[in-house]
Amino acid sequence: MTGRHVAGAGAGADAGTTGAVADLELPVMLLHDDALDHNVRRMADWCRTAGVALAPHAKTHMSRELVRRQAAAGAWGFTAATTAQVRRLAGWGVGRVLHANVLVDRAAIAWVATHLLAAGSATEYLCYVDSDAGLDLLLAELAVHRPARPLPLLVELGFPGGRTGLRDDVAALALARRVAGAEHVRLAGVAAFEGLVPAGGDPSAPDGAVALLARVRGLLTALSHEGLVAGVPVVSAGGSSYPDLVVRELGPALWDFPVTTVLRSGCYVTHDHGVYRRTSPLGEERGDASLRPAFELRASVLSAPEDGRVVVGFGRREVPTDDRLPVVLGGVDPGLDVRGWAVTGVNDHHAFLAVPPGVRPAPGTVLRFGISHPCGAFDRWRHIPLVDGERVVGEITPRL
Repeated sequence: MTGRHVAGAGAGADAGTTGAVADLELPVMLLHDDALDHNVRRMADWCRTAGVALAPHAKTHMSRELVRRQAAAGAWGFTAATTAQVRRLAGWGVGRVLHANVLVDRAAIAWVATHLLAAGSATEYLCYVDSDAGLDLLLAELAVHRPARPLPLLVELGFPGGRTGLRDDVAALALARRVAGAEHVRLAGVAAFEGLVPAGGDPSAPDGAVALLARVRGLLTALSHEGLVAGVPVVSAGGSSYPDLVVRELGPALWDFPVTTVLRSGCYVTHDHGVYRRTSPLGEERGDASLRPAFELRASVLSAPEDGRVVVGFGRREVPTDDRLPVVLGGVDPGLDVRGWAVTGVNDHHAFLAVPPGVRPAPGTVLRFGISHPCGAFDRWRHIPLVDGERVVGEITPRL
């Protein structure tokens, strides 16, 4: 979706980046400029107070505009999930990229070796390793390209049923020793991702996540005692759900030697009305509410074909639905009473609302919705109007 068409201006007309929100063709995804700025500042301040570094996960938005805002707020670097994202971030002039993944594609290894590990590279690059076979592949390919700088590697720990990462701590220590003794690589530290561990009884501190972070702490301590890490070790974890847990388990107070603790939170930049409202320590349901949802979808009522059912002009092609369905925030008309209105399902471009008996909003009534899981919203729109109240003041342009 583009988000740049003006109602009444003809097919394909371009709204530019200023004007009235009311002139945008619906449905449209909006980003509130004041909420973005507030969230970037709030998270940066929170990290400084906690004594940890922040490498915002750029996969959330892949927007040069938002990268610039986060960098200006003091980001330590930026996190990427794929080599394509690494390449784009480096092209934007990002000075440090933490590739939160293992590097196993030969073409990608070659590009990293010849570009990011070259003597003149302006981008520092780190990635994960989680197996002897993966390390063997890296060493073989790097031996061919003989980069000017060694590749910094973080040994990744994982959990049963999770994604990548070593399940066995003895094997992790053995792998770290191999990295420390190998040519063309250097051991930079340890990493993990606790965000997918089942929540269990305490959603603010899942037992499995606590156990995983304790393993990270134990492994990095062992590496330090053996003198395997060159320089100040990096320990990295933390999405937007449990950064407070990471600070508690891996923050500066936990170490008797210098450590750089790096959070990789990404979705904080927009927050949401769903998953992060529930799980963020700065979200509404965990008692802080200092982050603000920045996304707003606007769409028109298409029809009220039967009592208690309203059809609205958006669907899964416009909004993420992997976590939960959008929530009804209200109408553009502030007098519209939407109590008891709920999205119950979506097709590609139709949403179905349950409303109280006798409620029949007129076709063309413009409704406002909040979304869950911001990554999926950025994925669906190539141009997102940036708004201040009811004025369009710019745009955010996500890239794949």
